[in-house]
Amino acid sequence: MRAALITGLAGETLREQERAFLAAHRPAGLILFARNIRDPEQVRRLIGDARDAIGADTTLVLVDQEGGRVQRLRPPHWRALPTAEQLARRHAVDPASAVAAARDIARLTAADIRALGFNTNCTPVLDVPAVGCHAVIGDRAYGTDPAQVAAFGRAIAEGHLAGGVLPVIKHVPGHGRAVADSHLELPIVSAPKDELERADFAPFRALADLPAAMTAHVVYAAIDPGAPASTSAIVTRDVIRGHIAFDGLLMSDDLSMKALSGSMRERAEAVIAAGSDLALHCNGDLAEMQGAAEGVPGLAGDALRRFQRATAWLASNDPFDRSAAEAVLADVMSRAT
Repeated sequence: MRAALITGLAGETLREQERAFLAAHRPAGLILFARNIRDPEQVRRLIGDARDAIGADTTLVLVDQEGGRVQRLRPPHWRALPTAEQLARRHAVDPASAVAAARDIARLTAADIRALGFNTNCTPVLDVPAVGCHAVIGDRAYGTDPAQVAAFGRAIAEGHLAGGVLPVIKHVPGHGRAVADSHLELPIVSAPKDELERADFAPFRALADLPAAMTAHVVYAAIDPGAPASTSAIVTRDVIRGHIAFDGLLMSDDLSMKALSGSMRERAEAVIAAGSDLALHCNGDLAEMQGAAEGVPGLAGDALRRFQRATAWLASNDPFDRSAAEAVLADVMSRAT
């Protein structure tokens, strides 16, 4: 049975202790960061070795390749990608062209990362920034209008799905109003429920049919003042599965972020108990990985159903005009300054 876990790795090669860990726990997914990436051949080898150690037909292999400052694959080996803000500025002049460009760039990105062995991209960001919010979202946001954010999110998701790469909408039900960075501390949002539904939750509700999402380590005091969304059964049940009506594969944000407290096992247990299908642990610390693995169940029931439904998209590979998509990307990047 697969562990309901997505795990990171320490470096550019698979260590023997990691190989043994992957073989023993058989996590549902892997996620790579800049510390794991040197050049295309090395990335392919690392992914292949890790997947061989897990020994399963289907393993999610994740990367954060949004564009701008959140882009793990960078020049000179990989393309520079625009920020969400750059696309939003284009939208102000020509909305249809901007959304079409976002889809073309997403399709090109899917082809590029799939060639390395990745099959999941943690994008699009659907967070709607509010006045006074923390800059952790900043230029990762596709605007301040929920409908505009949803339009970009739909286009980016479609571009990835057409290329057989699973998009992960984040950070459900919305990180844009947070006044702190959840990497460093626990943000608390005090806005009333009706305002959250009108703005923050709206893009996620519009894209609730998409196959995968990542939760936010954010407290929504009007809904559950006692726990962040990622460990709140109330937020998961009433907002994510309820108001938003998302029935896709739900993964937590990184367990090692400082917004959460307790041991790594306790954090993993908490996100699963709250209703996430998968716990995500990113930093590659083997002792922490062991703790997280001890806190998750085997992938079964509704979680397995959602995993299988999401991974069915990985067989897609619709043809596209690569040269045309590259021209679109070049045009967007040329207007960035």
